[in-house]
Amino acid sequence: MNPNPAIGVLFHWLGGLASGSFYVPYRGVKRWAWETFWLTGGFFSWIIAPWFFGLLMTKDLLAVLRETPGPVLFWTFFFGLLWGVGGLTFGLTMRYLGLSLGMAVVLGLCAAFGTLIPPIFRGEFMTQVVGTPSGRIILLGIFVCLLGIAAAGVAGIYKERSMSPEQQRITIKEFDLKKGVGVAMLSGVMSACFAYGLAAGDPIKTLTIKHGTPDLWQGLPVLVVVLIGGFTTNFVWCLVLNLRNKTGYQYFNSTSRELNDTDHARDETIIETALDAPSREVVEHITSARTDLRARTSVAVADVPAPGNSASKKADGARVPMLANYLLCALAGTTWYFQFFFYTMGETQMGRYKFSSWTLHMASIIIFSSLWGIGLKEWRGAGVHAGRMLALALALLVGSTVIVGYGNYLGLAR
Repeated sequence: MNPNPAIGVLFHWLGGLASGSFYVPYRGVKRWAWETFWLTGGFFSWIIAPWFFGLLMTKDLLAVLRETPGPVLFWTFFFGLLWGVGGLTFGLTMRYLGLSLGMAVVLGLCAAFGTLIPPIFRGEFMTQVVGTPSGRIILLGIFVCLLGIAAAGVAGIYKERSMSPEQQRITIKEFDLKKGVGVAMLSGVMSACFAYGLAAGDPIKTLTIKHGTPDLWQGLPVLVVVLIGGFTTNFVWCLVLNLRNKTGYQYFNSTSRELNDTDHARDETIIETALDAPSREVVEHITSARTDLRARTSVAVADVPAPGNSASKKADGARVPMLANYLLCALAGTTWYFQFFFYTMGETQMGRYKFSSWTLHMASIIIFSSLWGIGLKEWRGAGVHAGRMLALALALLVGSTVIVGYGNYLGLAR
């Protein structure tokens, strides 16, 4: 199969659409705590979907994994584990830097480290990237992507300035630049570890192709291993939250209970949790949940009104739509998985510069999550300056995907 960067960019856009959209079904989950619906959906994201599509689309998945050398499995799993840490520390960045600045720093670091470290580690950066015209064009595309991320951060800052003083205090509750930058660096680097995990799994791709798997699906067995690592981190943390917040019953009980004052309600939990590949509307819904702490109910984040809406939902003794919640979590979790399903497909089309897939992935996530934010009217009233900066950010991010794709196209001719 000959690589086709144009098709590769399309696959990465589809992955970005999945990543920017996966949280929408969670908005319909009723009377479940964040840790409950996140872990439920996570079973589909990190376990069920990877194994289902791996078994369906590849040849001899179990045999391939058995034949994979132990060190390869370990490092692929380990980088997935670290990626999970990056996602969980993302929420702390929001606490210390605020939504917009925190996202700009973390996503910028994640895009830069996830894209550039693999070729640097392999010793190809100076010869294959800096030393070639096509490689330099890809570097330009990466730079434009970082400018787009920065513009998105500025747009968010303008938006935050349009909030009321009370909403601003909620969004940036404990601003601390020094601590926030430190946590942001940790989160950004750890979040980039997903790209490292995929690179560490290259021998698995070679093995699955030898077993007869088409080139297009060669990355699916790697996802099985990387996502087990990510599942491990999130599983442990969600169980900790289930125990601390007394929400473990929600998996089995269709009657919700009112939390006690000592259970910390949603405040501490939501601040300290974060989503991998975070999208703007996701984090805003999380922070908005803290505006209604007096309700002290174990509700889903999507149930909590957005800033400015004082309505609350009483959950004490209310019936929980268990089947609907599980189905919505299954839909959200499977949609989440599709971001990397399409990512691995796009990677096969990028030729010698497949490391640039990470930039395409990050740009596409921000593009589609921002569009969801616009569609959900979360930028209403943000002001002219915010709107202009958001438009600039989207233009830069779209442009970066075109530039990176063109650089990969030129690379095929060498």
